Amino acid sequence: MSENTEVILLEDVWVEYQGLAVLESINLSVRELDFVGIIGPNGGGKTTLLKVLLGLVEPARGRVKILGREPRAARRFVGYVPQYTEFDHAFPISVWDVAVMGRLSARGLLRPYTEEDRDAAENALRQVDMLQHRDRRMGELSGGERQRVYVARALAGKPELLLLDEPTASVDTRVVGSIYDVLGELNQRVTILLVSHDIGVVSSYVKTIACLNRRLIYHGSKEITAEMLEAAYHCPVDLIAHGLPHRVLESHLPGKEGS
Repeated sequence: MSENTEVILLEDVWVEYQGLAVLESINLSVRELDFVGIIGPNGGGKTTLLKVLLGLVEPARGRVKILGREPRAARRFVGYVPQYTEFDHAFPISVWDVAVMGRLSARGLLRPYTEEDRDAAENALRQVDMLQHRDRRMGELSGGERQRVYVARALAGKPELLLLDEPTASVDTRVVGSIYDVLGELNQRVTILLVSHDIGVVSSYVKTIACLNRRLIYHGSKEITAEMLEAAYHCPVDLIAHGLPHRVLESHLPGKEGS
């Protein structure tokens, strides 16, 4: 693909549940190797949007293309890291077992893993710095380590697009930055779109930002404007700070009104 290849295209996409609009007139174009953060309040439709991109939810109307294909036809090119809030620590599954599962879409459930599959899983664990833990049980890992393994599982399928749903929601705040550092390195090879409600963290690491609350506000820019936040949250939002490097809106710069 060239650097101008359109990876995601949504045109006037609407999603309805029981007659109520969950997503309204969504328009989005994402190019190769972009790193898009979609922020917005809980219940604003962020997870639903990911399901649309994965072909798990059919829009009531509108057009969706992933790498020029229908979403279901493009799934083998897409890696997905869902939000994990609970984990059975007693379940006897290893880091390696989880990572190599990322090859199931290519092999099928009943076919044995090949050398290519094992190489892909090993490389994926290496990319997230978890190969040295390949024989450990998942229940022995910290939240941040488990999340790295889930990213490795998605990478094992060699995706061209990586989708993440609240990737640090259940992770200790002390290791959030390290996970985003891993994603930043991966972004040199993979287009990434993640959704989150954590404005400060997302705005520090991604390349472009969109705000979603049923309607999507996106200008293909890395800056968050007061207008974007007010439209998404339906109230003025002034300070963006969560204890990590962050952007501050223009009104908070020294000498500006409202600082």
